Amino acid sequence: MSGTQSGFAGVVDQIEETIIAVLLGLMTVVTFANVIARFVFNSNILWALELTVFMFAWLVLLGASYAVKKHAHLGVDAILNMLAPGPRKVLAIISVACCLAFSLLMLKGAYDYWAVFADLPPTSGRWFPTGFDMKARSQSFYEVQDVPMVGLFRWLEDAINYGEAYEKLPKVVPYVVLPVSMLLLVYRFVQVAIQISRNQIDRIVASHEVEDELEEVRAQQGAHD
Repeated sequence: MSGTQSGFAGVVDQIEETIIAVLLGLMTVVTFANVIARFVFNSNILWALELTVFMFAWLVLLGASYAVKKHAHLGVDAILNMLAPGPRKVLAIISVACCLAFSLLMLKGAYDYWAVFADLPPTSGRWFPTGFDMKARSQSFYEVQDVPMVGLFRWLEDAINYGEAYEKLPKVVPYVVLPVSMLLLVYRFVQVAIQISRNQIDRIVASHEVEDELEEVRAQQGAHD
């Protein structure tokens, strides 16, 4: 994906990149603070480890969709390079269709896992949503182990916990990254599918050499226009 995107896509890109950068910075700060507390003050930040684990999970899950956007996932293109443009495009479409199917299955599973913590009904159906399971037992009262409750999320007590106060951070907060990241992954693969259909790229994961060649072709087309 080249150039600076505008509109909704550009906003999503900026939010995604900012969150990833903030998470990486906060992980460093929290870990460093805990090391100082342990070896200098002979103390311990009890919630530091759990918070770092949550932030690392957010970083990895959000980074998966970011890597699709940047064509940074690992891929083998030896066979694609031996094919003519027509067959290469067919294989690329098949590949992105498989990735989309996988992402949609992951999105269903991620939402179903998170929904019970948000006092929402998970979907019914084993592979594909066939409706909502209204009989599922709410788990909105579940809390994390160490991270204390933050005043910013006190509204969740009335919204999903029937007025009961949380002592620790409810699981609905850190686990929301599951459906959000899978939705972003679906969005990114849809973008790739559109790019392939428009002949802007010919594979999901483009090597740096291929990307350079594509940039040269775009530049030549722009010069002719």
